[in-house]
Amino acid sequence: MRVLHVNKFLHRRGGAEGYMLDLAELQRVDGHEVAFFGMQHPDNDVASVGRPPRHVEFDPAPSGTVARLGLLGRMVWSVPAARGMAAAIEEFRPDVVHAHNVYHQLSPSVLHAASSRGVPVVLTLHDYKLVCPTYRFLDHDAPCTACVTRGPWEAARRSCQGGSRAASAAAALEVDLHRRFGAYDAVDRFLAPSRFLGDQVAAAGVQAGRVRVQPNFAVLGAPPEGPPADPRLVVAARLSSEKGVDTLVRAVGALDLTAAGVAGPAGPAGGTAGPVLDVAGDGPARAELERLAAAVAPGRVRFHGRLAREELHALMAGATASVVPSRWHENQPLSVLESQALGVPVVTTTLGGLPELVDETTGWLVPPDDPARLTEVLGAVLADPARARRRGLAGRARVARDHDPRTHLRSVVRHYQEAGAS
Repeated sequence: MRVLHVNKFLHRRGGAEGYMLDLAELQRVDGHEVAFFGMQHPDNDVASVGRPPRHVEFDPAPSGTVARLGLLGRMVWSVPAARGMAAAIEEFRPDVVHAHNVYHQLSPSVLHAASSRGVPVVLTLHDYKLVCPTYRFLDHDAPCTACVTRGPWEAARRSCQGGSRAASAAAALEVDLHRRFGAYDAVDRFLAPSRFLGDQVAAAGVQAGRVRVQPNFAVLGAPPEGPPADPRLVVAARLSSEKGVDTLVRAVGALDLTAAGVAGPAGPAGGTAGPVLDVAGDGPARAELERLAAAVAPGRVRFHGRLAREELHALMAGATASVVPSRWHENQPLSVLESQALGVPVVTTTLGGLPELVDETTGWLVPPDDPARLTEVLGAVLADPARARRRGLAGRARVARDHDPRTHLRSVVRHYQEAGAS
């Protein structure tokens, strides 16, 4: 089968891009022909077929009324992207288009460019954009699903986009226009990685009958030989507010390291200086988090920045537990699956699709934004690494059962065939 993957970025910028590139590699190994279409970008790992539209950034948005109106127009319907997509289809002749994050930089125009030429379209939903104009189900850092039942203009009324009424109205207008004019009618199948996301889309009534739940996949790592030599925690996330890393830093700062059996920073009680928490990732909140760590958890937190996959997995594999302290409704984060695939248990919050991946047999669930409760749980995890290892191995077994790459690939091909691919 000839598969054209479509995404605005063609490099490992986040989970959506990582999933797309990894799935494409699985497909190549299985004998499928794969190509990509996306906008021009200096960091692209793969080349785009067709005529890729020029690179443009929406965060931060450019200044000036004319420039902002131009961006709004591109968000709603990008003529250059549609023309480029038409050229990509003419050049590659795909049997199916598998779209990912096309919002803003490409717009749904690329989907119609495929559908109007008789090419089936499958779209993986990596976030909540179709039902939440700001993607994240957050109202000023508080979980919120109001737009599901009240419509996209709820985001404008609440100024959910960075606290800006104008930016929130622009995001709401985009979703409203796409709904009114059937911008996503070109999609034959929507794939939701979590049941939570699938249920929210169904509840909004915007894509009735075309949504299928399709969990992500993960490649198993070598099982751990035993508990880590040094009790340690790891978090791998984009360093932005919704990820809740600030809550984790405060919780680590409040840990009683002696009770947890961890040698803390050198001081009157002795011990060897060293971090308890490794932070992998980068983002707009990094500087603020570094200041917070210095103030409330001195010597306990180490920031690594963005790591290559091999480096990240090595960091995860040596941890007692991986922590995902999100304060938003996560969909199905790859950091959870990657940790579990390495036999590392996960401590995470009760929001979104996270409870679909973690329970009391594979990790620990805690309320969001509750550093006291998180401190209590982390202390218990570090104090009993043998129990943590048992839960990590249970998580690894669950990944092997429910997130096997070969099984995932067969399921995706069936979705392609349901959509009309031959």
